[in-house]
This record gives sequence, C-alpha cells and structure tokens, in this order.
Amino acid sequence: MSARRTLTASLLGLAAAALLAPAPARGDGPPAPAPPPPPAAPAAPVAPVAPVAPAAVTITADSGATLKCNEQQAQAFLIRGNWFPHTTDADKLKEARKLFEDSLKYRTEKYGYFEGFGSPKGNAHPPKFYAKSISFMGMSVQVNERIMPALKCVEAALKAGPAGSEYKPRAMGGIRFKNTYRGVEISNHVYGIAVDIEPDRNSCCGCVAPWPDNPLCKAKGKTIWERMAMPKSWVDTFERFGFYWLGHDVLQDTMHFEFLGDPDKVLESAVAAPTAP
Repeated sequence: MSARRTLTASLLGLAAAALLAPAPARGDGPPAPAPPPPPAAPAAPVAPVAPVAPAAVTITADSGATLKCNEQQAQAFLIRGNWFPHTTDADKLKEARKLFEDSLKYRTEKYGYFEGFGSPKGNAHPPKFYAKSISFMGMSVQVNERIMPALKCVEAALKAGPAGSEYKPRAMGGIRFKNTYRGVEISNHVYGIAVDIEPDRNSCCGCVAPWPDNPLCKAKGKTIWERMAMPKSWVDTFERFGFYWLGHDVLQDTMHFEFLGDPDKVLESAVAAPTAP
C-alpha cells in the first residue's frame, strides 16, 4: 500500500513540474511546420505576337496624286538562274530554254526590242527609246521609264525607315546600249531595268575578269554580306517591290538589282486626300 502511494505521489509531482516549467524561447526548439503555400494561379495564356506588317508606302505622281506602292516578288521565269539548271535531264533543259525564250518575248514587249534577241514584232522601239533620267537617293541614273515608279517606291520605303540612313552610296549605273553578256544571254541593263550600286564597294566575285580580282573576293571565310558595303536592309527593301538581287545568283553580283516584277502592278491607285470637316 505504501509503495502504491509513493508511486502515485511521484507521478503527480512530475505532472506538476511539467506544468510549471517555462516554455522554450523562440529558436530553442524545432520550428513549427509552415503552412502549405496557396495553390498557384494558372498562368495566363500568352497570345502569339503577330508579325508587324511594313507600313504602306506611297509616292506622289507628276499629277500630284498620291499613289500606293504594291509589294510584289520577282517573276520566276525572268530569273536567270532558272534558265541554266545544273542538270543533264533533257526535259528540264528544254523547260529552261522555254523560260528563257518567254523572258525574251516579255522583256521585248514591256521594255523594247534589242537587235538579235527576241522579235521586233513585239515592240517596234529599242529600249533606249524609253530611257529617262531619275534621281534615286541623291544619285542620278538613266533607266527604262517603265520601272521608274518601282524605283520611287524603293526610295520612299528606304527614306521612311532606318535603312535610308544606314548607307550613303555615291554612284550608280543603269541602262547600257551594248550587251555585256556573252553567248545567248542578254543583260537586263540593255533593257534599262537593272541598276548597279557602287560597283567599287559591292563586289561581283562570280563575274568575268577583272571583277574577281577585287580584294574582297580573295578574302577567305568572308560571307557575301562581308564582301559588300551595302547593308541587307537595302536588299530587303528592293526585293519588296519586284526587284531581284543578283547576289542570290552564282555570279554573286552584290551591286546589281533588276526589276523582274510586273511594271503594270507597281502602283495600286490614287489615294483620296482627306476632306475637310
């Protein structure tokens, strides 16, 4: 009996001591478990960013009307690389020959007949009949009058953006009255639809001598953009309006642009002037 009383007293004493013991100070014991974080809100869907279309380009006609420039690509049958495929397939060679003959007919009808190429039935006048001078980015150049609107569109687009201040060429060439190509081919310079911009600073490493002697052509490991002074922004702008850059060709003629679009589709229509309220 006395032992049971002793055990009971001991248990009561321990319980009292536990109640009177001081609580542990902050940091003296293990930290209380943190409450679980609230569930994350679902991420809002990211809308795809639509590409920004280039601003519309307009030019002012001699009549004073404001005309909108149409963007267009070079027509495939007019691109010289399509006339000379790297193949021995007879059918493909025949098809390429037809493209070349179609291009002669088209260029004659649109830009004039050059003796020995095409037929005078398509146009009684030579290309020089249509030659006129135009100012382009401060330079004077003589071209076929039918591509003058396209050049004006390129100039307006260059001046409307940063490209116009990225490059300041000093000289350019246009129409020629003698064919400088060899064999069956005829240069688009003869038709007045090609321009060369700063030949001394924009190389033609695939052309006949002396063009490949340019130090830029002999530099190893250079990209085509490193072998020319003209920036890519100019190439992109020309190509928006139907010009083809011969830097794409095996000739790597970086100075050369030729209008291979449709001259009848360069301009859209007159833009009505806003009326006064």
